[in-house]
Amino acid sequence: MKIGILGTRGIPNLYGGFEECAQQLGSRLAKMGHSVWVYSSHRHPYVNKTFEGIEIIHKYDPEHRLGTAGQFFYDLNCIIDSHQRAFDIILLLGYTSSSIWQRFLPKKPIVITNMDGLEWKRSKYSPSVKRFLLQAERWAAKRSNLLIADSQEIKRYLNNKYSTESVYVSYGAKVFKNGDDSILESYNIAKGDYHILIARLEPENNIETILKGVLKSESQRITLVVGNHETKYGEYLKSTFKDNRIRFVRGTYKKDKINNLRFFSHIYFHGHSVGGTNPGLLEAMASSCLIVAHNNKFNREVLGENATYFNDEVDIANALDHLERGATQKEQIKKNLLSIKDHYNWQLIAEEYEIVFQQALIGRRS
Repeated sequence: MKIGILGTRGIPNLYGGFEECAQQLGSRLAKMGHSVWVYSSHRHPYVNKTFEGIEIIHKYDPEHRLGTAGQFFYDLNCIIDSHQRAFDIILLLGYTSSSIWQRFLPKKPIVITNMDGLEWKRSKYSPSVKRFLLQAERWAAKRSNLLIADSQEIKRYLNNKYSTESVYVSYGAKVFKNGDDSILESYNIAKGDYHILIARLEPENNIETILKGVLKSESQRITLVVGNHETKYGEYLKSTFKDNRIRFVRGTYKKDKINNLRFFSHIYFHGHSVGGTNPGLLEAMASSCLIVAHNNKFNREVLGENATYFNDEVDIANALDHLERGATQKEQIKKNLLSIKDHYNWQLIAEEYEIVFQQALIGRRS
C-alpha cells in the first residue's frame, strides 16, 4: 500500500501526540513493506527527505506569519500536493484545520480520519470557535470513508451522533525503564520528593483545581507544573498560585527529560477532561507513575481501578497528604505497565491500522 499521513507538523516528533503517532505508525508500516509518506512543515528543523523508512514531504506552512490561520493554509498545501502522489490510503490525523478543504482531497484514495477528542467542548474556545469545531467534526464525519476513534467512548459518541460505524484503534506508548536521576539536578529536585503535572495550561485540564489542592494540603513536596506558561492563562495561573511549593517549568519535548521527570515523581497529576485516549496519560503509565487522575469516563476507560481519582481540590489535598506507594499502589503501577505492553503497544496498534487499511481497500473493490 501507498499511505499518505496528513495533519501533523512533521516528524521526527517535536510537538505532540499526532506527530508521535505519525512517527510510530509510519516507521512500523514501512518495516511491514508499505510505502509511507508523512507531510511536514517546511519550518521543521529536520530537513532530510526520509526518516526511519518514511518519505517526508515538506510543504509551506505560514503559521509563523498568520498564527492559527496558517494551519489551514498548510493543510491546503498538503491536500493539493496529495493529488500528485497516487496514494491508496490517506490518513488524516485530526480534522480541525483540514475539514474545510476535505472535499478537495483526491477521489481515488480511501480517506480515513482519526477523530481525536471532542475539540468543540474545550472551555478555552469562544462560542463561535466551538460552533466552527462542531461543524468541522460534522464535515470530517460525513466526508471521510472511515473514522477511527482512539477510545471506546469516542467510538460510541461518533456512532450515536453520526449513525456511522467507526473503528476503535487506540493510541500507544513505549515502556520507559532505567531512569537517569542526574537529569533532576537541573531542576533542583530529588527523586520521589516532588509531584508533577504535565499539560497544556488550559482550563479543561483542571490546572486550577489541582493547584488549589496543593495550597490546601500540608505536603511540603514541590509540585512541578510543566507546560507553556507564557500565555494569558499561564500568566493568570502564575499570579494566582504564588506558593513556594508550586514551580512552573517550561514544557519540553525532549523525551529523556520528560520521561525521567515522570519516572522519579511521587504523584503524577492528570487533569485532562475532554477527549479520548490521552497520549500523556499513556506515557505516565509507561513511566511507572503513581497517577491521580480527573474522574471522567475517558480516564476511567484507560486506567480502570489502577489510579486514584479526583473531583475537586479536597481530593487533591487528600492525595498529597496521604497517598504513598504501598502494596495497592505498586500493584496499580504494575497493572498499568502490563496494559501498555499488552494493549497500548505501538507495534500492535500499527498492525491494527494495517488491517483497517487492507479491509477498507478490499471493501472498496468488492
